[in-house]
Amino acid sequence: MDKVYNFGLFSFDKPNFIYRFVKGETDYVLGGYPFFRFVPEYINRNSKIVEQVLNLSQPQAKELYSELEYLALPENREYRYNYVLDNCATRPRDMIEKVVGGIQYPTPKDTTLTFRDMMRSYSVNYPWYQLGIDLALGSGIDYTLTTREQMFAPVYLMKAFDKATFKDANGKDCPLVSRTNILFNGSESPILPPTPWYFSPIFISLLVLLLILWITYNDIKKKKVSNWIDFIWFTLSGLMGCLLFFLIFCSTHEATSPNYLAFWLNPLCFIASIFICIKSFKNLLYIYHFINFAVVLILLITWWALPQEANLAFFLLMLCSIIRSANYIYINKACVKRSK
Repeated sequence: MDKVYNFGLFSFDKPNFIYRFVKGETDYVLGGYPFFRFVPEYINRNSKIVEQVLNLSQPQAKELYSELEYLALPENREYRYNYVLDNCATRPRDMIEKVVGGIQYPTPKDTTLTFRDMMRSYSVNYPWYQLGIDLALGSGIDYTLTTREQMFAPVYLMKAFDKATFKDANGKDCPLVSRTNILFNGSESPILPPTPWYFSPIFISLLVLLLILWITYNDIKKKKVSNWIDFIWFTLSGLMGCLLFFLIFCSTHEATSPNYLAFWLNPLCFIASIFICIKSFKNLLYIYHFINFAVVLILLITWWALPQEANLAFFLLMLCSIIRSANYIYINKACVKRSK
């Protein structure tokens, strides 16, 4: 009876799953189950099923099967999952490489891809999902990938295997895949309909920027800071900053650090929201807004020179922070001049 081995199984019921996932301590397991159970699950979600028959000798096939059976045992099946370096695509690849003694892969069509580029290709219809990736993952995913690194994505692994070769017992180049069968011609990457433009992060961020501009314009006319909008804006910025700092300093995900967005979103943003209504902290607030204005403005201007790509929505939201800090500086400076 044919058997399927899946390195991508995990349970949401494990204690503190979300915390462990964010911290980079997610444990996946290898599961082995009959082929007849595998096919209906993929057909039901309209996922394409492609079978690549490996060109292995009988001893090699037996060695691979024995290793899979050993790793599928309850005491061996759990492993520490890494989204880009050690996942359900790279694990079987590594095992096959070991069995055949090394594989020669073809040069990929695009040799300039980064992890972020590849993630974006899979999230075209999910801009909010991509916004979350661009927020949480720093410059660690923005370097040019090798052929093997591109294989963290199963489709890229399949295409690489299709033209890969290895040395047989006689030292001759032998194709890794002897034949390819389409078992179910569904979608390679099932996706939902595109997010409407008026619900996209770019459009929502533009609306937020226009609102900030309108409130700031009225503040300047009235020569008074609207404390309520600064409380909301910098509290949200501080909360996002706490998440970023956790990912940078506590998470074991190597892709989360360094993250240059931390110069914009950080726990110091709470200074502008917590102390805004306390007159005795007026000087502290002025110093904070002066530093925040300078740092975020420099970050925005020099981003092109940094080794990290950013979501376009971030630039609009950075402008919101710059405008509100500039507004506080301008109005309080004007008030000081009038008092003199």
